[in-house]
Amino acid sequence: MTEAAEHTPHVPPGPTQYRILLVEDDLGDALLVEELLHDTGLRFELTTRTTLADARTELVTGRADCVLLDLHLPDVSGIAALTAVRTLAPHTAVIVLTGLSEAQAGTEAMAAGAQDYLVKGKVEADLLHRTVRYAVYRSRTERANAEAQAARQRAEENARLERGLLPQPILDTSSVQVTSRYLPGAAMALLGGDFLDVVEGDDGRLHAVVGDVSGHGPDAAALGVFLRIAWRSLVLGGHRGEELLHLMERILIAERASHSLFATCTLLVLDQRAGTVTLHLAGHHEPLLTTVEGTREVTAAHGIALGIVPGLRSWPSTTVPLPPDGALTLYTDGLTEGHSGADHERLGVEGLLTLIGSLPPADPGAHVDRLIQETHRLNAGRHSDDLAVLRLDWGNLSSPS
Repeated sequence: MTEAAEHTPHVPPGPTQYRILLVEDDLGDALLVEELLHDTGLRFELTTRTTLADARTELVTGRADCVLLDLHLPDVSGIAALTAVRTLAPHTAVIVLTGLSEAQAGTEAMAAGAQDYLVKGKVEADLLHRTVRYAVYRSRTERANAEAQAARQRAEENARLERGLLPQPILDTSSVQVTSRYLPGAAMALLGGDFLDVVEGDDGRLHAVVGDVSGHGPDAAALGVFLRIAWRSLVLGGHRGEELLHLMERILIAERASHSLFATCTLLVLDQRAGTVTLHLAGHHEPLLTTVEGTREVTAAHGIALGIVPGLRSWPSTTVPLPPDGALTLYTDGLTEGHSGADHERLGVEGLLTLIGSLPPADPGAHVDRLIQETHRLNAGRHSDDLAVLRLDWGNLSSPS
């Protein structure tokens, strides 16, 4: 065994029982190892295999906390044996067993990823006890560090996607208050393909979009970012309505990873001076209009989702007069596709409107947060779809002519 391991000052307590896999083709050596393990005082469960092929099931299923590996097996030998074990069980501790004449083998094995090595014929119970405990501890620490690093990378990727999917609104002179929220559909998951944005044009009109790319995961999220950035660029470039949707569809077709991916979206243009809102629905549902009289769904013409029938260009517009004071809420399906309670029926738009009507008055941000909280409560933790909400509040709009 290595000198460093022999002088390890402290090894934290290990599991109450170690699952040890011995891969050794010499039956005499295997018997000696088993007897030494009994002398260590460790609680253990020993499985012995004579070839790497026979040990494959235990390795790939994670049934071992520690592998005691002879470097000379009938089907593989040397560092190749260790490499094969590490490939099959990358997070399992491996202790290499070497012969008296193999002075360099143990050092080379540790450089190749083994936690430690033992020289046959020079192993005592105390040494084996400390070696097993320390190897398992090191392996589990390395695994925890790797998982923490992976979590940090996921968080960083989510942050990058958030910047792409949830940008800061571009508002110059508009007095409209913008509230936005986004929740991924699953814990630890990458953000999905929902996206939203708000931009004030040079003419003072407020442009907004809420969209939803089919599917979840990085492909949907990346496509959502492409479409959101394309929408902002095209709007600032002066594109509007059907032409804007046609260009977004072309970008979707060029960037999507699979022909099965499509996107729905609602485009909104709020004209504060005219007191109107113009809508284009591309396979998406209508926004909700909140006034002093309550909240209702805006009636608007429907068009086809982007990427379903490329080139069809069926996106009629609807212009609706607005009250001097009010709010419009655009949202994706994650807000309505959950269950409405113990009856397990979908919440739907009607259920959402009923829920909104039951909420106490609050400022826009608190109101949206409470709405999301209540939909999740009714869904009893079964939230699985991504959710994006965009609310626009205004006051003192000009009356429509």
